[in-house]
Amino acid sequence: MQAKKTVRKHRVDKRTFTVLIEQDEDGYYVASVPALKSCYTQAKSVEALYPRIREVIALCLEEEEPVSMRFIGVQQLQLN
Repeated sequence: MQAKKTVRKHRVDKRTFTVLIEQDEDGYYVASVPALKSCYTQAKSVEALYPRIREVIALCLEEEEPVSMRFIGVQQLQLN
């Protein structure tokens, strides 16, 4: 009789996180979560990025509590 392999799913309670999505010079989409330090991932498409960011948020929440932040806006600044 073979042992049944258990796959543990990461569960994220209903929380809202601000996710910043940018595109790097190689064309990869990079997502980061400011409320969780070192919480980021990348993918070749936005569609592939969404499940990855959900997974990395769940992993980060196992290690730390998010910093309470309120989204205000995004601004790009060009420095000469």
